[in-house]
Amino acid sequence: MKKDNERGKSDINSNIQRRIASFYSVDKPGVEFDDKLLRKISTPSDLKKLNLTELNELAAELRGAIIKNVSKTGGHLASNLGVVELTIALHYCFDSPRDSIVWDVGHQCYSHKMLTGRYREFSTLRQPGGISGFTNPNESIHDVFFSGHASTSISSAFGIAMANKIKGRDNYAVAVIGDGAFTGGMAYEALNNAGKERSNLIVILNDNEMSISENVGSFAQHLAVIKARPEYLQFKAGTERILKKIPYVGDDLANDIFKLKTTIKKAVYRESTMFEDLGFRYMGPLDGHNISVLIDAIEAAKTTHFPILIHICTKKGKGYDYAELDPSCFHGISKFDINTGEFHVSDTSFSSEFGSYLLNIAKTDNSICAITAAMSLGTGLEPFKLEFPDRFFDVGIAEEHAVTFASGLAKGGMKPVFAVYSAFLQRAYDQLVHDAAIQRLNITVVIDRAGFVSGDGVTHQGILDVPFINSIPDTTVWSPATYEEMRRDLKKSIYETEGLSFVRMYKGSELPLEKEGACLSYSDFDVFGKDDSKIVIVSYGRLSYYAYKALKFLNENGYKVKFIKLNKIKPLNIKAVEEAENSDKIFFFEECEKSGGVGEIFNEALTENHYKGEFILRAIDNEFVEHSTVELMLKKFGLDSDSMIKLIIYNLGING
Repeated sequence: MKKDNERGKSDINSNIQRRIASFYSVDKPGVEFDDKLLRKISTPSDLKKLNLTELNELAAELRGAIIKNVSKTGGHLASNLGVVELTIALHYCFDSPRDSIVWDVGHQCYSHKMLTGRYREFSTLRQPGGISGFTNPNESIHDVFFSGHASTSISSAFGIAMANKIKGRDNYAVAVIGDGAFTGGMAYEALNNAGKERSNLIVILNDNEMSISENVGSFAQHLAVIKARPEYLQFKAGTERILKKIPYVGDDLANDIFKLKTTIKKAVYRESTMFEDLGFRYMGPLDGHNISVLIDAIEAAKTTHFPILIHICTKKGKGYDYAELDPSCFHGISKFDINTGEFHVSDTSFSSEFGSYLLNIAKTDNSICAITAAMSLGTGLEPFKLEFPDRFFDVGIAEEHAVTFASGLAKGGMKPVFAVYSAFLQRAYDQLVHDAAIQRLNITVVIDRAGFVSGDGVTHQGILDVPFINSIPDTTVWSPATYEEMRRDLKKSIYETEGLSFVRMYKGSELPLEKEGACLSYSDFDVFGKDDSKIVIVSYGRLSYYAYKALKFLNENGYKVKFIKLNKIKPLNIKAVEEAENSDKIFFFEECEKSGGVGEIFNEALTENHYKGEFILRAIDNEFVEHSTVELMLKKFGLDSDSMIKLIIYNLGING
């Protein structure tokens, strides 16, 4: 994808050259950026040896390392560039891992990884066998929690803080959460709970969207800097203690002063009152790119021993012009060219084809509504958003709300289509059951990133949606292998299906199944090969391409094999089962967890029909899948063409 001229690429290119010149040479391949300080950081304690000038130089080196490496590996760029100074300040002020730093989502942890002993491994980011793109406790004691999903950090950090309190430890627990994650209800549940308890909990709100109004902005920031100094908070706490010691009137006087202070603050710091109403001390808004201010604020917060929220303002993509101009586009990205900002991606994908087709349907049907949970770009809904803003709803990082909101739209006579990543849909299981399926409301959920997802790892694999949807009665699931199947399935879901239905799509471009010679009927299932074949392969979705290639190879090499390609995987069409019944061996391949998958249901139907042959199921057997490429994951779990062929030939050989 290329950045167009409207975004100012040609005007800022020379500026980019100047910015990156200090850490990366674009003219002399092989010349590395300056990392003289970064190479000296083995543990966070090494930061404490640096002065403020050196800390700022370190920030530049970190940005250089992030831009250079992400351009080669892909990953999350804009979010990481925005928290460099914050990460330095956190590790300068706290003693990790004794103090726990919990990163919400975790996709902004690259600087954290480099400052906690993983700089020399950073070039392996998101690569097979390399370091994860998110925090991972198996990788480092400085990574407190697995992360990948939003709005969880305050809950987990509060739990750590209370455990510390119960055990009499004076350690700190810090939650770093972005304003985007604050759209998830779990964050508010945690704030509401944590504000009631006195603990060493510090919440850092990283605000990279909100602007301070001009008339009070400068004044508010000036006061915030003063409030961030340890002397201020110590003076404030001391004053309250002295006032409360005055006989008879001390408590009332202190309370009256507090009420007066709160009234004044509400006029100046309008955004602070919600947090204080929940029981948090509030500090901010502060410049999130000023290391000195951040250090002062954190040190001051450490003196309170109350739950406190530090509100900082940062710029996503800071230090790389293309990312600053379009932080959403440079959020989670593939490999890119540093000089031009161009991504190395395919022109088409299931996401973009889905978005285009839904837009076409909506042009002739004004009851179509599109819903996303902060993923309009990732799910291909950006064109719909621009064309039909009144029927497009970005509910934020709130998948639970999205499903129930869709239920309300359906009840009101609309045709809602909710596009969501598989890994994030699992957050809304209860709503799918209670608010959608039980009420038999006509809702279409388009599941993006179904199956293996390269790079992002264990928290983003789409291997659980099939098992958990199979547990929900009265639902329909399609798993297309091609764009055209996806279009037809989407139309069936919207117009021909009663109740809750799902269309599963794997990440990236369609695999050339039809170019391999497969003629698709676009029905519930297809059968390829000779009817009298005694060996049967069964699969669906992305694996259809690999299964068809295996079928061709085996047939060409004298093996009589038939392939049953499932398109509608729930409810299972019994005729597809009957197609396999006369065989001696059935090999079922599935890109999801084995327990609760389609393979088990298929086998159960065979058993009920008194099948006498052998059923062999190959799927993911009771494990979480770490980050790797899709190709390597398919090979590891025996789901690529070569593995299918070897398994079938081996089983035929050992059985004569």
